[in-house]
Amino acid sequence: MMRMSTELDPFHSERLEAMKNPMITTKKQFPMFRGTILPLFVFISSFAFAQADSSNYFLQKGLDEKQKGRRMESLKNFEKSFRYDSSNKVMLGELASAYMDLRKYYQAKETYKKLVTLGETSPSNYKQLLQLCFNLRSYDEAILYANDLKKTAPSEKVNYYLGKINYERENYGDALRYLDAAAKDDPQNAEVSYMIGRSYADMQNYKLAIPYYQKAIEQDGSKYGWIYELGLVCYANNKNADALKYIQLAGERGYPKDNGYLQNLGIANLDAGKFDEGISILNDLLKKRPADLTLLDMVAQAYYDNKKYDDAMNNWDAILGYDKTNASALYMIGMCYMKKGDKGKGTQLCDKAIQMDPSLANYKQKKEMTGF
Repeated sequence: MMRMSTELDPFHSERLEAMKNPMITTKKQFPMFRGTILPLFVFISSFAFAQADSSNYFLQKGLDEKQKGRRMESLKNFEKSFRYDSSNKVMLGELASAYMDLRKYYQAKETYKKLVTLGETSPSNYKQLLQLCFNLRSYDEAILYANDLKKTAPSEKVNYYLGKINYERENYGDALRYLDAAAKDDPQNAEVSYMIGRSYADMQNYKLAIPYYQKAIEQDGSKYGWIYELGLVCYANNKNADALKYIQLAGERGYPKDNGYLQNLGIANLDAGKFDEGISILNDLLKKRPADLTLLDMVAQAYYDNKKYDDAMNNWDAILGYDKTNASALYMIGMCYMKKGDKGKGTQLCDKAIQMDPSLANYKQKKEMTGF
């Protein structure tokens, strides 16, 4: 019968002793681990230093190219430096600046954001991010950086940005609050005056809008679009003489004299009591738009209001030539006949028009009550 040997080999003896006393270590304990950890550490350290060296090499090359005025070449080197070490703050600052110089604004924004993430929360970085996000219409981010900028530099003026963001979003309550503050920050900023006026106009409060529009064009008279809008706002507020004044001025300052402008100019002349000028403009426009039924009706009504009944009938008759079912045009032709003294024919045409469109009976009743 074989007996099991109780004599341990030297290695097992040491292991047994180590298990009894954990503080005892041996050279043979974990031989594979001891053989690989040191070379692995050395490899990682060497790789990190090599990456840093490469990053610094391309950073320096980029700075040299920047010094020579070769901005695109400097950017390429800064981008290579970034690929080797994306946490180098000096390189990130140069990279962001290069993107800005070359109008790569989205890339510049992302680079400044990385700088802030790495702790570079200076007012200048926050201001760059505010302006970039604002101009790129990343409004939620712009609001965030405006608040960060105000916290780090309380003297910075951010009301303009917050006001315009809310104005663009048609949040006029907050827009007016920030824009009023922006006007105090920069009293000569014409755009702020304009946005306050436009905010009131968009809320159909034309009376409050007018003085801000007037202030805006006093501060910057080159904005013919603002001048034209002021003319329309005055028209909506029944200030006919001012409406004509500003619409004409807009055209003189360069506003495109397209068909829409000419139509409004003609109407403004008519409403300001300048019939000949207004009707001349509208008749010239009719040559370009002979089948425009709205324009024909407008011209006809202008002639009618100025007791030129034959001219009025001609234009309403032109409408019937395009649309024989237009009861309103037929009714007004009947009214012209009555105004000319032919009440029989006029009444006949008006009654026929009412048969075509019974709602015209209310119009007839209204005119009779006012002595039409």
